[in-house]
Amino acid sequence: MNSMDLIKQMPEMLSGQELYEKLADIPAYSEEIRGKSQTERLIELSILYEIYLPSEMSIEIYSKLYLALLRSLQKKGTNVAVQQAYQNHNAIMRRENRGIIGSDTFSIVGCSGIGKSSAINRAISIITQDKMIELHNPSTRIIPALIVQCPWDASVKSLLLEILRKSDELLETNYYGNALKARATTDVLIGIVSQVALQHIGLLIIDEVQNCVASKSGKGLVAMLTQLINSSGISIGMIGTPETLSLFESAFQLARRSLGLQYNALKNDEFFSGFCKLLFKYQYVQKKVEITEQMVDWLYEHSGGVTSIVVSLMHDAQEIAILTGYEILDISMLNQAYEKRM
Repeated sequence: MNSMDLIKQMPEMLSGQELYEKLADIPAYSEEIRGKSQTERLIELSILYEIYLPSEMSIEIYSKLYLALLRSLQKKGTNVAVQQAYQNHNAIMRRENRGIIGSDTFSIVGCSGIGKSSAINRAISIITQDKMIELHNPSTRIIPALIVQCPWDASVKSLLLEILRKSDELLETNYYGNALKARATTDVLIGIVSQVALQHIGLLIIDEVQNCVASKSGKGLVAMLTQLINSSGISIGMIGTPETLSLFESAFQLARRSLGLQYNALKNDEFFSGFCKLLFKYQYVQKKVEITEQMVDWLYEHSGGVTSIVVSLMHDAQEIAILTGYEILDISMLNQAYEKRM
């Protein structure tokens, strides 16, 4: 396996206006929808959830993921990767593992609802172009980016098996089934996952890492992640809410390696105002109104700058207005949406 052949399959890194346009998702909208039936308008209203306006966070996450995948692919097929594969084989056969290759690890931390997952998914879609990396001589298939969720109970075994299950779906292999059949222990599973990652995964994203904080199994999962970082040779991104920071601080190995990006809710600034104004263009009530600065301030005050809450308020306010026959999107409807739905 030649790392340069793998890197050549990556698209050029984007920047500036070109990247912004690729990240954005602005669905088509026609004023004619406001004259259609109640049912048609209620169905179309869900388009609000598809709108994505890139922020500075979106740009930074794209750059972080692109470079993380690039560094991971550079290690594939190197001499140290071959040595690590031998060590991982020993871990499977003799239950002893030693990290040689190491990996690049980072974190993306931010409060719920600010669009971390959307930014990550959109960035990965652009970077990978929704396809596998394949070589024919020798025949090799690599998953550019694999996203898994940390189990709610922080179970080490569940997370390792989920990585194998998702890998099987894309690689058309049977690592998951074989591990279940063999009743593989956690130590053996770490060796198997490390081997699969080394050979077939470019970037591993572990979402909802804050589940480790509240669970008694959290410390065990942290130890497993450290071992996986040492022996997988791939870039691993850990995504979570601010509670995750205490986890990184308490685990020296993760704290040392997991410096990354941290985000808070939006400020009431030009971007937030622009986001609200964009949403207001998608009106499905019969009587159109223009957004005012008072409405922007109201949305900020009642959402705390969390974009997912803004979208829900705008959606629910229009839904209530349509169902009740009020048919205007104003502060009155926004208040009802907040009081009844939030």
